[in-house]
Amino acid sequence: MTRPVRGPSGTGAPAFSYPDVGATRTGPLPAGYHHLRHEVRIGAGGDVFRAAGAAVTTWRTHRASGVRIQATSVRAEPGTGVEVVLGVGPLRVIGAPCRVVWTVYEPERTGFAYGTLTGHPESGEESFVVDLREDGSVWFTVTAFSRPARWYTRVAGPLVPVLQRWYARRLGRELSGLAAG
Repeated sequence: MTRPVRGPSGTGAPAFSYPDVGATRTGPLPAGYHHLRHEVRIGAGGDVFRAAGAAVTTWRTHRASGVRIQATSVRAEPGTGVEVVLGVGPLRVIGAPCRVVWTVYEPERTGFAYGTLTGHPESGEESFVVDLREDGSVWFTVTAFSRPARWYTRVAGPLVPVLQRWYARRLGRELSGLAAG
């Protein structure tokens, strides 16, 4: 079942930093952003699908890729606050606040999307979805749209999409290992 966006309604929580909330689920991706779609086959069968879905929705895939995740819930649910922290060792370089926009927990599809909040270096949304296809193959798809929201991401210009593609590929490799595991 796909769950819709639930806003923080009056909590004083940071606002989404973009107007197209939910577009990674409903498509098409909005104009004026860099678009990313990375799809990779990670295995086959129901066991791989279930393991991959659990790894994606409990933040294990992100953590295995070397990113620190601080989330307000153990599992992705609409409204969950997420901070993606980039850095090496105890040195925190970038904290990127997000909120889960939508989730899907279906027999053949599992995943979620989070959207950027005010203060994030980018503005946009990114989804992480695992699909079990009719032929039994299991696929992981990262879909995103983003644009710079801070001076340093504007200065980085074309380097940011290159890093985003690299990170999406890394997530796929890590998820393959976790799902086979």
